[in-house]
Amino acid sequence: MKKKQLEMLLERLEGFSNPSFQKEQYATPATVAAEMLFLAAMRGDLGTVCDLGCGTGVLAIGAALLGARSIGVEIDGKALAIARRNAEKLGADVDFIRADVGSLALKGIETVIMNPPFGAQKASSGDRAFLNSARNIARTIYSLHNQGSEGFVKSFMKPCIVQEIYRIPFPLKRCFDFHSQDTKVIGVELYRITC
Repeated sequence: MKKKQLEMLLERLEGFSNPSFQKEQYATPATVAAEMLFLAAMRGDLGTVCDLGCGTGVLAIGAALLGARSIGVEIDGKALAIARRNAEKLGADVDFIRADVGSLALKGIETVIMNPPFGAQKASSGDRAFLNSARNIARTIYSLHNQGSEGFVKSFMKPCIVQEIYRIPFPLKRCFDFHSQDTKVIGVELYRITC
């Protein structure tokens, strides 16, 4: 499958029905998901994959479509129901688990792929719990963060090593009343981390 084909398939997926501002439930754009997954595929990192905080399943489903054994972990039951429908819609084989990433104990995961909450609303419930969990269950991590997070990610993830950083435009669609534009492009950084 080509990257553009994957992007077009992921564009068809249902998004959050009632996203939570506090939980920072922003859907991962198909363009960003396809970019992340193809970078992982080119490095041979799509064996057994876990999408932490999978939301509506975009990354987990995309990984499965590229041949990975894919697991999606999400605490929000409504989002998980949408993720299951999305996987069925595209015929993707994904194991979905309802769990808090902070209490996750998975074995045999090679790669974590994730678009965690950035902690813009509440630092203690942001990306730290996701990074901790990823470090505990996988040897390779692909994680999206606010632009300018390099110092934090490198320091927080020690002794794991940030191998690569990609700057990616992230088209953020209007999903809350306070959004003033239909789409606002923000800068994010995709980190490839090895432990």
